[in-house]
Amino acid sequence: MSGCRRRTRFLKEGETPERRSPIHGVPWCCPRCCHVVPGTSCMSLPTTGQSCGASTPPPRLMQRPSAKLCPLRPLLGHCPAVFLHHIQNIILRKALDKIAEIKSLLEERRIAAKIAGLYNDSEPPRKTMRRGVLMTLLQQSAMTLPLWIGKPGDKPPPLCGAIPASGDYVAKPGDKVAARVKAVDGDEQWILAEVVSYSHATNKYEVDDIDEEGKERHTLSRRRIIPLPQWKANPETDPEALFQKEQLVLALYPQTTCFYRALIHTPPQRPQDDYSVLFEDTSYADGYSPPLNVAQRYVVACKEPKKK
Repeated sequence: MSGCRRRTRFLKEGETPERRSPIHGVPWCCPRCCHVVPGTSCMSLPTTGQSCGASTPPPRLMQRPSAKLCPLRPLLGHCPAVFLHHIQNIILRKALDKIAEIKSLLEERRIAAKIAGLYNDSEPPRKTMRRGVLMTLLQQSAMTLPLWIGKPGDKPPPLCGAIPASGDYVAKPGDKVAARVKAVDGDEQWILAEVVSYSHATNKYEVDDIDEEGKERHTLSRRRIIPLPQWKANPETDPEALFQKEQLVLALYPQTTCFYRALIHTPPQRPQDDYSVLFEDTSYADGYSPPLNVAQRYVVACKEPKKK
């Protein structure tokens, strides 16, 4: 017999618990009244309509828990390794939910402090963040982006990896986005920005340039805003939620706060991996830079056509 041999053997008509199971250590269970025969050690779901002939309901402690009260009931007949795996999975999901909740609360406090101001008129204004510190914070933001872990059969949600936001999605204050703005020379470019507010009356965002050297606030229409991913996609379980090789994207150029057009050279192979991308660069013979690594956090779809 292949696979796990630790299974519950059901009583056949006329059998009693005194008869030994052909597989040592396999517990006995009545498939009709759903209780373990005294003297056995495990519980399982019924597979036949036979009964152990018990005239009275088994003691409460011997009854199997209701599925509503015990979500692990379908797993009671599995081997310990499978059961332990599901327990660890549940604990991990709860921990990730708690981490996301804490991060959300911290972000809300940061935004409220930014709006209200953390210093009085008598206090000197805070110094502008040094560029090296900003780059470190951006890297930490990419590293701490939560990994999407769905239940079996679940599909990755919008804003997971390469999956875009839904059509009616509105970014919240504090969310990081790619914003298309006009540069000083009049050309347009995609910058990393933070949402300040959204007006439903005008369908426009107010965003701040993440680079404090610019200290600019822009009012932009929705088509000039691309929300950044809020979860990393797991290449091992959800490869369809990643950009594929030679797909055109906008990627944050390393050590800058600007997005540029690029081709995917190699998608991530493991959850902790980055994209390897080829930025468009006319200074190279083939029109593309050597491969550079960019985190999932800072790679979004490019709506513009690919250059020939």
